Amino acid sequence: MTSTIESPVTSDNTAVPHYQMFIDGRWVDSAERYEIINPATEEIVATAAKGDVSHADTAVAAARRTFQEGVWRNLSGSARAAVLETTADALEARSEELAAAATREGGAPIYLSMGLNAITPISNLRYFAELARTYRFELPGPVVGGIAHGGVVRREPVGVCAAIVPWNFPLALAVWKIGPALAAGNSVVLKTDEKTPIGALELARELQAAGLPDGVFNVVTGDGEVVGAHLASHTDVNKIGFTGSSEVGKKVSEAASRSNLKRVTLELGGKGPNIVLEDADMQMAVDGAIWGFLMHAGQACESGTRLLLPASVHDRFVDRLIERLKDVKIGDPLDATSNLGPLIDAAQRERVLGYIELAKQEGATVACGGGVPAGVDKGYWVEPTVLINVTNDMRVAREEIFGPVLCVLRYETVEEAIAIANDSDFGLSAGVWSNSVDTALEVSRQLEAGSVWINDFHMANENYAFGGFKQSGVGRELGANALDPYTEVKSIQISMEPDISKRAYGLALPTPAPAWSR
Repeated sequence: MTSTIESPVTSDNTAVPHYQMFIDGRWVDSAERYEIINPATEEIVATAAKGDVSHADTAVAAARRTFQEGVWRNLSGSARAAVLETTADALEARSEELAAAATREGGAPIYLSMGLNAITPISNLRYFAELARTYRFELPGPVVGGIAHGGVVRREPVGVCAAIVPWNFPLALAVWKIGPALAAGNSVVLKTDEKTPIGALELARELQAAGLPDGVFNVVTGDGEVVGAHLASHTDVNKIGFTGSSEVGKKVSEAASRSNLKRVTLELGGKGPNIVLEDADMQMAVDGAIWGFLMHAGQACESGTRLLLPASVHDRFVDRLIERLKDVKIGDPLDATSNLGPLIDAAQRERVLGYIELAKQEGATVACGGGVPAGVDKGYWVEPTVLINVTNDMRVAREEIFGPVLCVLRYETVEEAIAIANDSDFGLSAGVWSNSVDTALEVSRQLEAGSVWINDFHMANENYAFGGFKQSGVGRELGANALDPYTEVKSIQISMEPDISKRAYGLALPTPAPAWSR
């Protein structure tokens, strides 16, 4: 039975709202809480419960109980789809509210929050609902040796799934894990990032209102090094989906294998090459390069942060790029005319500024930007920064900066561009710009990246799988096979005649054969 629908928010008789965790169908507070800070103004947006290991254990126990009881997994795919679709409808009715909340807690411009923290997760939920309805959870197996030997191949939910998501696109990346997990019949524990928990908690409210049984979906807040690490090593968690840095992803994978060999899906860091070919539409490629490295102030794993330019057009392209950047409006993220928001916090700002100083030490040149915008005294802002004279052996060309910093590299031949692009520990994304689709496809086929965009960047289409090569991750999210990582394959084989191994021992099935086989 589902409990009374309540809000995750309590006022505490103050002007600042307080968010609680969602565990086993109830809103749960904690002794400790932390502040959610607006990155643009440094004002306190809200406070949130600070969960700990005990909260994670309670959430996992609830998820384990509901999975064993079968209150969700035993429903038909269509019944599960209906809950997801009802949730998507409710979120759509609140999309403007959700987008504004995401901008206040995460700093993304409102147009981006509306797209990636409202419209996109809503569309994704509907996509996963359709998969729940159409996914072949059971198929007849191949017939071997005639009609007497066949079987059934089943895909069954894996069990308790833990999802750990970062702060940059918190609701979208949560739905990429929660959606297929629930569609396949699993129970879920979501660990939000402590900086951006609001969207996930509102999602919990709408899932409960849509009829999701208590305990099937749980949201725990708290420190990643405490709660996230505990979930990764928890022996009652069967599957973990993580998005974040490659460094932390390795720790998650290690903990998962050391504890109970749980299944893992990891979407990790990137250093996306964005290759402009000589025949590209220059203005389109300039705008695409800006979008590729500036979306959400560069705080996206798949950002196009290495721009590879032919020597023949390098100088003209860079001049046009710098001129175009003058049109980028830095300002209040809630202002619909603002293009660029702040970084998430002071630590991230200092990290990015530190990389810019490192670039100078390595011999790169700051062609534009390089510091904090003039006149800014509040918020965690960094100017759009273009580094030229960059070579691929520099740390700024090899390490993920996660800020509005573009490294421009020069190449002589297409073969050299491909070699530079692939000379990286990462392989999450890449872009190719050309007026010839055939040429762009030929280059794309040679790039070591999970997603390659031709004449575009940042296209996260739910019909196409997303994930990385090399240290950019393990497994895929989205796409027609999105439910596969959240299921186990069971083979059931049926034989009504002794096979050769049985005959070798003089064994046979009981006779007479059952009536249904005659």
